[in-house]
Amino acid sequence: MALSPEQRSQRARIAALARWAHEDPTANAARAQAGLRRKFENEVDPDRVLPEAERARRTECAWRAHLARAAFASAKARRARSGADE
Repeated sequence: MALSPEQRSQRARIAALARWAHEDPTANAARAQAGLRRKFENEVDPDRVLPEAERARRTECAWRAHLARAAFASAKARRARSGADE
């Protein structure tokens, strides 16, 4: 039996809550953030030829651009849901 999107979302929410009832999410969040940081480092300096300070500066800019894009997309989706573009 195929689940509706709402049912899948509810099932995933239940699973997440059950997981975090038994685990500390701090370590998982730290791993995720470190992986994301590496992703941006690989984008800005895949061959690791830049000095560490310059690579860190560029990585921070790539991270902030990512957050700005996400915020823009979120605002656009909220605006579309509210019917403000009509």
